[in-house]
Amino acid sequence: MRFLPPDGRLPMQPTSKLYISPKTIAKLQLFCPYLRPSKQSSKSLSALALLTTAIVTPLYAQAALPDAIQAALSRADLTAADISIIITPVGDKNASRLPPPIQVIDSNIDDNSEPKLVTQTKLASTTSETNSTSQKTAQTNNNNVKNDASQQITLTTIEKRTIKKHEQKLHAYTDDPYTYQSLESIPTVLSESVSSTSINNAKSNEVANANEVGNANAATPAIKISFSPLLSHQPDIARTPASTMKLVPSFIALDTLGADFVWQTRVYHTGIVIGDRLLGDLIIQGSGDPKMTHERLEQLLYKVQTTSIRHINGDIIVDSTVFENVGKDPAAFDNSPLRPYNASPDGFLVNFSTVGIKSYPLANGQAQLTYKPQLANYQLPNTINTRSATCGQARYSLSPQWQPTQLILNTNLPDSCKEHVFYVAYPDAKDFGARVIAAKWQELGNTLSGNVITQEIPYAAAKNTKPIRGLATLPMSPLPLVSYPSLNLTQQIYDINHFSNNVMTEQVALSIGAYNKASAFESKTAKANSLYQFGKPTTTSYPAALQTINQWWQTHLSTPPPYLTNGSGLCRDCTITAANLSELLTYAYSHPSFDAYVNSLGIAGVSGTIAAHGERLPESAAIGRAWIKTGTLNNVTSMAGYVKGESGQDYVVVGLINTEQALNAYTARPVLDAMLNWTAQH
Repeated sequence: MRFLPPDGRLPMQPTSKLYISPKTIAKLQLFCPYLRPSKQSSKSLSALALLTTAIVTPLYAQAALPDAIQAALSRADLTAADISIIITPVGDKNASRLPPPIQVIDSNIDDNSEPKLVTQTKLASTTSETNSTSQKTAQTNNNNVKNDASQQITLTTIEKRTIKKHEQKLHAYTDDPYTYQSLESIPTVLSESVSSTSINNAKSNEVANANEVGNANAATPAIKISFSPLLSHQPDIARTPASTMKLVPSFIALDTLGADFVWQTRVYHTGIVIGDRLLGDLIIQGSGDPKMTHERLEQLLYKVQTTSIRHINGDIIVDSTVFENVGKDPAAFDNSPLRPYNASPDGFLVNFSTVGIKSYPLANGQAQLTYKPQLANYQLPNTINTRSATCGQARYSLSPQWQPTQLILNTNLPDSCKEHVFYVAYPDAKDFGARVIAAKWQELGNTLSGNVITQEIPYAAAKNTKPIRGLATLPMSPLPLVSYPSLNLTQQIYDINHFSNNVMTEQVALSIGAYNKASAFESKTAKANSLYQFGKPTTTSYPAALQTINQWWQTHLSTPPPYLTNGSGLCRDCTITAANLSELLTYAYSHPSFDAYVNSLGIAGVSGTIAAHGERLPESAAIGRAWIKTGTLNNVTSMAGYVKGESGQDYVVVGLINTEQALNAYTARPVLDAMLNWTAQH
C-alpha cells in the first residue's frame, strides 16, 4: 500500500518501500518522537524499519500545545499533526542582540501630511513579567524606570498611517499576494529607519541614534548560553518550508562571502579604440549580480560611454559563464510562466527578466501603455481597449503572450485598473538581457553595428566560433575597461528576505558555489584585475552550489542538513525541519553579521511579508517585537525568525504547517500569528 505525497504524484520508487506522507509521519511521531526522515529520500521508509523504530523508541507524551495555538488550529480545521513548532530562548536578556522594539500608534493627523517616525529612549525593566500587548508594555516600562544604564533600550514609535502608505508602495511592486518582487527601488521611511545598512540615510537624528543603540548592542559578541526549548512540538519532521528556506542560503552567504561582499561586473574590449569608436567587440562578463536592475544596467553602460566609447563597430558579447546550465522552464512549478517569481537565474540577470507595463486611462475607451525596460527590435503595443471588469493579475487583465518579435495582449484591459503597473516575466533570460542592453545602449545616444550576443562560453574560448573582422582580431584588453560593483550582500539580502524575492535568492545560492573559495582573492583583486587573466572564470552549477551549502551545514551545525533543490523554497520536493531552522537561527544570533541578517527580516505588523500580522491579530504582543521570514505555498504556511519577549528575553521561533490538500492561507496564518503572540508575552 502506498500513500500519495502532498502534490499527488506517484513516487517512482521500488515497490518494496512503504511510502508515508509527511502528515502520516507526523501522526506516527506523536508516538515515536525520534522517527525523523533526515532527507527527502527518507520519506520512503521500509516497513521493517518503521516497525522496528516504533518498537524500540521510548513512548512518551509530547507537551500539549498552548491553548491559543490549539484554538487557532481548530478554527483553521487543522490538527496538531499538521504543524511543527520549536521556540527556544537565545542569548542574554540583559544584552539583547535584536533591534529596538517598535510601537505602532494611531494618529489623528491629516493623512496628506508626511508620515513621521518618533523615537523615544526609555529605561525599561527587563525583569517584569506581563501578558499585556506591546502598547501596554510600553506604559509598564514607563512606570518601572530604573537608573541602570545597562538596561536602557530604545523604543521607536511608528504611526499606523506610515505603515499603510508603506504597504501601498510595496503592493505596487507585487505580482502575487504573498511573493514579493522588488523590481524598483522602494524609498520608504521604514526601510531607512529599521535597516542597519541605511543609518547614513536616516531622516532624523533620533532615528540614527536609535540604530546606534542597536548596533552598540550587536558590536559586543553575545554570550553563548544554551537553553531548553520553551515549546517543542514535532521539531524533527521534514516538511516543505516554502520561502522560509531563504533563511538558509542568505545566512550561509553572509558567513562565507561576508556582509560587504559585492559582485563585480566587468567590461572588456577587443580591437582598438579610435576617438569615440571601438573597432572590435565589447565584452560584458557577468558576475551573477542578483540585482542588475535596468537602471543599474544603464549606469554600467554609461560608465562604458564615459571611457570615450560611443560607437561600436562589432558586437556586444555577454559572457554569463559564472552560472552553468541554471536556466529553467518558467512554467514548470505552477504553469504560470508570466509570474515574476518564476523567473530563471542567469549569470547576467537583467531586471529579473521582467517588464513593468503601466496603464494610463484615455477618454475614448482606451488606455495608453508604457514599458520599463524597453526591448530592442521587439514590438510592444502602445494602446489597448478597455472593458468593464475588475482589475486583477496580468494574466487575467491583459492575457499577455510573448511571441518571437512582438507582445500580444489577448484581453482588453479592465477599466477599473486606471493607472496601474503589471509585472510580466519574459520567458528567456538571455534573450531578454540582450534586448534590454541593445535598447539601453541606443537610449544613451550610442550606436552598434553588430548584435548583442549572450552565451555561457568564455569569450576567450568562443572567439574562434564567430566571424573575425579586421581589427577585432586584436587580443582582448588585459584589464577591464569598467568594473561595476553591485549592491553589497547586506543590501541584497534585505530584498531577499524582506520581500521574498525568489530569483535573487537563487542568484545568491549559486554565488555561494561560485565565490566561496575565491572570495578572499576576489576581494583583493576586484578593482584592478580580472579572472579572465587567469584562464576560465569561476563557474558553478546548481548541483555544485547545493553541495557547497550542504558541506557548510555539516561543518557548522549538528542537525542533519535540509534537502534543497534550489535556494528560494519555490519547490515541493525540498524539505527542512523546524529543528534545522532553529539551529541555524540560533547559530546566526551570535554571528558577527547578525545585524545584516535580522534586519533583512520583516517586522510583525510593520513591514515586509509579515506586515499584515497586526491586521490579523490587532492586539498581538508581537507587533513591533518579531523579526520574521514567512513562507506560503498552496499547502504550506510557515514562519521563522526572532521574537523579543516582554521580559526582555530573545527567542528563536519556527513554525511549519504542511497539509496533504490545498491550504486556506487566510485561516492557517493566524495559527502562526498566535505562536508569535504567545512567544512575545513571555
